[in-house]
Amino acid sequence: MSNKTKYAKAGDYERHEQRLINEIHELLVTHYGGALSEEELDKALDQLQKAIVLARASHTGQLRKSGEPYFIHPIRVAHLAARHWMDFSSIMATILHDVVEDTPVTIKEIQDQFGSDVALLVDGLTKAENPDLSREDLKAETYRKQLLTAIRDVRVLCLKVWDRTDNLQTIGALHPDKQSLIAEETRMVYVPLARHLGMGRAASELEALSLAVLYPRRVRRYREAVRTLQESVDSYLRKIKGEIQHAFDHAKLPVIIRDRWRPFSIVAAHDAQRGLASLYTLEIQVDRTRDAYIGLGLLHGIFSPIPGKLRDHLRTPSQFGYQALKTTVQAGEHRIRVEITTRKLARFNLAGVLAPGFDFHMENFSALMQSLLDGESAIDTDSLRLASAAIQVYTPRGERRTLPEGSSALDFAFEIHEELGLHAVRAKVNGQTRLLKSRLMDGDQVSIERAATPQILPKCLEWAVTPKSRNAIRKYLRSVLRENSGTE
Repeated sequence: MSNKTKYAKAGDYERHEQRLINEIHELLVTHYGGALSEEELDKALDQLQKAIVLARASHTGQLRKSGEPYFIHPIRVAHLAARHWMDFSSIMATILHDVVEDTPVTIKEIQDQFGSDVALLVDGLTKAENPDLSREDLKAETYRKQLLTAIRDVRVLCLKVWDRTDNLQTIGALHPDKQSLIAEETRMVYVPLARHLGMGRAASELEALSLAVLYPRRVRRYREAVRTLQESVDSYLRKIKGEIQHAFDHAKLPVIIRDRWRPFSIVAAHDAQRGLASLYTLEIQVDRTRDAYIGLGLLHGIFSPIPGKLRDHLRTPSQFGYQALKTTVQAGEHRIRVEITTRKLARFNLAGVLAPGFDFHMENFSALMQSLLDGESAIDTDSLRLASAAIQVYTPRGERRTLPEGSSALDFAFEIHEELGLHAVRAKVNGQTRLLKSRLMDGDQVSIERAATPQILPKCLEWAVTPKSRNAIRKYLRSVLRENSGTE
């Protein structure tokens, strides 16, 4: 490469970097400027500029595997985070997230210059160091460190999601084996965590990026199928959206209508032959919740609703906190999935816990993080099936216990006390005798019948959902195994 070409590329990077920095400033001022005094805003912007200067200087001369200047990576991640309502401290931490790991800058220096919030997040994003540990053990230790930080500040996992998103988008320069390892780890760990944080769209994008690494030919075929479908229905969708826009205008309801095509996933690939309704969603955004219900009536007045396909997730948020009215209509020759939500809720649906006002069950999430830490392995993918959404279950005395959705009567027993869980034989749910594997519903009253001796068997792991239960069952089964081995 000639010097002229090299300098031209450097100039391109600098212009791109400056554009991203300008947009980060604009997004932060737009999202948070109104809540700050002029003096507070000026101070926050000055601190942000200091973080940029420090990170740029610290990463000077460092290149990524792709050959691009290293500093462009933290700026891209910060831009992703700013687009999704992360605050000043989070953005500064994002910009600085690799300086402790890759440069002489220390956490103490970060804390002295930018405060404890930024230092905590940077530390949570910095890999664990221990020369006595293997690579796999170091990876597990780094993950445990993130979970510990997340108990104190959930933003560290949000930042990790955006960091991993950018890494996957630029993964092509790495060795194929390394690409596969990163992609598989993302699918097994960070995709479920993003869903628990209410970051459903981010989780879907992470999953699609991971699968593009693991199954490139299947992804190419899927994208081609979607592209072909898009071309064939383009004029049809314009007509449908025009009819909906006209109906809302006539009712004097301001509306935003958006197309949403399904990202690649294993399930999406299987559904690709089922037509438009399986790959496309028409999203309608209105001003208020009341308008969403009016809009649903307008929509069903234009196109016939498909029986059994209506879901009201405005009043009862879906498993991971998603809030919208969902319906399927017959619009001429095609069935179309439609989601109606408010502009405010659309921000929640996009950014989850990051969006201002999002109703996130932080107490439950912290308990999940602690349970993962207490388990055999922090990277417990079975436990990550748990949802952030919770149910309220009651003891015979009316004491309330909060459990994740999908919990069993056995989980309830362990929630009361480990000894009760170990000795449980049956449950009574709302006065009716039930097996311990029975799934509980919100509002159930539960009592547990106990035996004189522990009743735990390996099959109990299939019934238990919560990390607390699974950890206790595993611990008991190991102790029984040790006792039997000692007897022999």
